[in-house]
Amino acid sequence: MAIGKWIGGVIGWMAGGPLGALAGFVIGSLFDSTVITTNIQTQNNDDPTIGHRNSFLFSMLVMASYIIKADGKIMHSEMEFVRRFLRDNFGEQAMNEGNQILLNLFEQRKRMDAVNPNSFKQTIYDCGQQIAANLNYGERLQLLRFLAMIAMSDGNVCVQEIEALREVATAMNLSANDVDSMLNLGSSNLDAAYKVLEIDPSATDDEVKAAYRALAKKHHPDRVATLGDDIHKAAEEKFRQINEAKEQIFKARNIS
Repeated sequence: MAIGKWIGGVIGWMAGGPLGALAGFVIGSLFDSTVITTNIQTQNNDDPTIGHRNSFLFSMLVMASYIIKADGKIMHSEMEFVRRFLRDNFGEQAMNEGNQILLNLFEQRKRMDAVNPNSFKQTIYDCGQQIAANLNYGERLQLLRFLAMIAMSDGNVCVQEIEALREVATAMNLSANDVDSMLNLGSSNLDAAYKVLEIDPSATDDEVKAAYRALAKKHHPDRVATLGDDIHKAAEEKFRQINEAKEQIFKARNIS
């Protein structure tokens, strides 16, 4: 699947909003008018879930461009993480086109900020609000997880990246606790396990159990079922790591 197919998704719930406007700048240059027209005309023949999935993926690239440039640098490791994700799931052509979309997003940010330093930041917030209106809670959490993984891909999450993640989370109607939870997944540290469950180590055993039940409900992989097998698989891995954090806390407390 090439990212050229994403044009059809843009005509879906992204049309007319800030994401659609941004797509016009960064995707339009990749394809001629014939390709765009063809994809618009064939949109109605597609599985309706494809447009939803494609909108999710384009939204991920938009938000990724903001996270990657949070510290003012474009790290090779972070770009490579995104390229690998695209290549592994959609093939070489998709990776090349996705990489170019990211570069176009960086250039568009440069142009916008030259006129108004807060212009792109405001656009990201507006895009986040559009995402919040069209993706369910679980889908937004999965998008946030991908962004956290991008920030972590160079082995160091700086203050600017954490702040950018929180800004994006706020725009998507998520919380700072959601960000901390996603950043601590996969850690073997007990303190990190409590952050994954979004609770304090002073919480009672009953509070720990309740926190896990609430987290398991909102992160259940079935919440992203319409986004495709690859996204569902990533959600299953996230769910597994949440269970590992729970087991770590249960073991430390001797909770059966």
